[in-house]
Amino acid sequence: MKGRRTFLIGGGCTAFIKPRGKRSTEDMGLEAATKALLDAGITYDAIESAYAGYCYGDSTSGQRALYTLGLTGIPIINVNNNCSTGSSALYQANNCVKYGQTECSLALGFERMKPGSLGTNFPDRESPIAIHNIRSAELEQQGLGENHGPGAPRMFGNGAQEYFVKYGGGIEHLAQIASKNHKHSVNNPYSQFRDGWSVEQVLKAPMVTNELTKFMCSPTSDGAACCIVASEDFVHAHGLENQAIEIVAQALTTDSPSTFEGRSAMDVVGYEGEGRDQVGVVELHDCFAANELITYPALGLCPVDEAHKFVERGDNTYGGKYVVNPSGGLEAKGHPLGATGLGMHFYIMMQLRNWAGPMQAPGLFDIPDKRGKFGLIHNVGLGGAVVVSLLRRPEFFKAGGVDGRTRLGYNHAHECRPVTMEDVNKVKSKEWSKFILQRAML
Repeated sequence: MKGRRTFLIGGGCTAFIKPRGKRSTEDMGLEAATKALLDAGITYDAIESAYAGYCYGDSTSGQRALYTLGLTGIPIINVNNNCSTGSSALYQANNCVKYGQTECSLALGFERMKPGSLGTNFPDRESPIAIHNIRSAELEQQGLGENHGPGAPRMFGNGAQEYFVKYGGGIEHLAQIASKNHKHSVNNPYSQFRDGWSVEQVLKAPMVTNELTKFMCSPTSDGAACCIVASEDFVHAHGLENQAIEIVAQALTTDSPSTFEGRSAMDVVGYEGEGRDQVGVVELHDCFAANELITYPALGLCPVDEAHKFVERGDNTYGGKYVVNPSGGLEAKGHPLGATGLGMHFYIMMQLRNWAGPMQAPGLFDIPDKRGKFGLIHNVGLGGAVVVSLLRRPEFFKAGGVDGRTRLGYNHAHECRPVTMEDVNKVKSKEWSKFILQRAML
């Protein structure tokens, strides 16, 4: 079924920070959702369903996070899909609107993580991605050469090693990717790291695998992000033509037989895919610089044998063909699993509104079509699930008037500020609980 047109009408994000247990998931979720509702100019009463994404937390954490805004009885579904959890929550919210169940739905993602490499919370059973680790290790013995390090970077490192053997390039190209992302991150006040590491500094960082140094790897993080999806009728009824961004296409796919039956370490970490060449700006899942390298051709940004040349040409940054990860990407911005995908959509939405300030990709609207170029989001979860979204400014876009920047009092696309109880009071439902709200720690 084709379904209706759907639009992102509001977005909000917290700073992504080191995982020190300073903030609860419900309070980070409250901040992100409050910003998104203010941005959209609606209250929580307008939300007809919600999807909450997180990987580390007890069941119904989504209800706990959203109950501070109101107890309206709407369906709240909790989502866990590894690193693509946030985008998977948005996928559900988008389909809910697209196929007529609701006019307006909310996707919220949050995470409170532990320092260090990812591990399991269930030591009494085998991890569901153990089969991916086993297959990747088998491929090391079948020609890639033995690797080392924690499971996830080792798998992605093996994917990069396969690329190097087949097509050329080397660790210096991964260092260029990582340095590019860290330099982009300097302009993003939401980022966990804003050091702007050079290629030399990236290469000198401690080795994690044969291919990856520490600065080529995304950190664990705490943070939250939120996006609100609405129908076209809702957009026009609420006068949001000056900021609504269309979700032109969106897909969620899981593994195919080639992941395990083929002889490709790249396929084990989700290489298989296809893309289009009408994109101007991309938020790409760079949990490791290795993943960014092999995803360029997987998304159709360059031919399969030219990813390293794509890096050399600078076609992944300002002044090149695309701007990839203007936010700094996962490597620099941070990677709170449940929030990551929604943060990606937040950044591309702001790019297509032309609000992104120092992060703004140039030339997105320098074409005759008033809709401008597409924005692309790519979010991978091993185990596995990948969500790819294509966004574009709609043909009815009309700049001017009151918008989210007016309602928040600043441009939250590139300014990071906390919310206040006054902000919460503007967007909370008529059906709210003093018992719950008084526990909020903003």
